[in-house]
Amino acid sequence: MARVPLYAAYSANLDPDRMGARAPRSPLWSTGWLEGWRLTFGGGHARPGGALPTVVEHPGSSVFVAVYDVCEWDEPHVAGGDEAGSAAYTRIRVRVRTLLDGDATAWAHVLDDYEGGLPTPERLGRLADAAGKAGAPASYIADLLSRPTA
Repeated sequence: MARVPLYAAYSANLDPDRMGARAPRSPLWSTGWLEGWRLTFGGGHARPGGALPTVVEHPGSSVFVAVYDVCEWDEPHVAGGDEAGSAAYTRIRVRVRTLLDGDATAWAHVLDDYEGGLPTPERLGRLADAAGKAGAPASYIADLLSRPTA
């Protein structure tokens, strides 16, 4: 399979400063939307920090993403998912709709766990802050902050 250098971040890696620290040779390429997907949380049943963010296919929904042009040297630092740690994420290919650059193929991470559970208020706040730093619309950030928490 050919290497896809573009990475679609929908969680903590939306924050360009965070990504700059994790992957300093991989610039922000664009922002856009995963259309036909929705942001949800999973694996929260056994995690002290609450459920972890993930995306699932869902017609009519969309998820704001920051798209980074990830070089091979930085790829291992992004490989564990936005919320790297004990959770297992799988890398998938997605289509991103950008305003300026049209459609692009990128990779994203999805959680290898069941959907369900609630994020902590802190995790949800970090996600909303990261979305704001990436330029997400105010309505998207408001929707994030209106979600229930553990």
